[in-house]
Amino acid sequence: MEDKLCLVIGGGKVAERKIAALLEHGARVKVVSNDITAQIKQWERENLVQTALRGFQEEDLNGVFLVFVATNDSQVNSEISRLCRQKGILANVVDNPDQCDFVIPAVVRRNSLVIAVSTEGKSPAYARKLRQQLEEVITPAYGEFVDLLGEVRVYLQKHVADIDKRKQIIESLVYSDILDLIQVGEKEKAKEKIRRCMSFWQD
Repeated sequence: MEDKLCLVIGGGKVAERKIAALLEHGARVKVVSNDITAQIKQWERENLVQTALRGFQEEDLNGVFLVFVATNDSQVNSEISRLCRQKGILANVVDNPDQCDFVIPAVVRRNSLVIAVSTEGKSPAYARKLRQQLEEVITPAYGEFVDLLGEVRVYLQKHVADIDKRKQIIESLVYSDILDLIQVGEKEKAKEKIRRCMSFWQD
């Protein structure tokens, strides 16, 4: 999505959530709607989104990578979906999975750890609820642990030729109490335990 031009048609709360997801992934966002929320106005002031305060026009699709259709008019939504398919543009029509070329899952992100929850468009509200529950369980420590495992993996690829031994080392770390140490703020102890574990397997 980085630097791709994405169009959001609609300016309500649903459109706002779609825009937030696009901005998080580095997209360039254009919003077309007669009315927009205060948050979208704020993004416009910050030059994060471009807005056109009017109804949709077919020319709005020019140069667009993908489209989110979030108006409250089902006929308009269907017509925009038809135009997108005609032009080979991916479209997501909110609250109508049958007219969606793709769905956006609810995402929990902890550094390099990304967990996606999708109901295939059947209940975005429930997907968001599940994401919120996961966010309470999957703390930032999980992301820190994954990053450490990534560093170990790179090191092993350079210094341990035996693939089976590399696998044993990684699995011993995954099933250790290192995550627990990170959870309680003992990251240096966690790193030391990683070093000891690697030394044990390499001896």
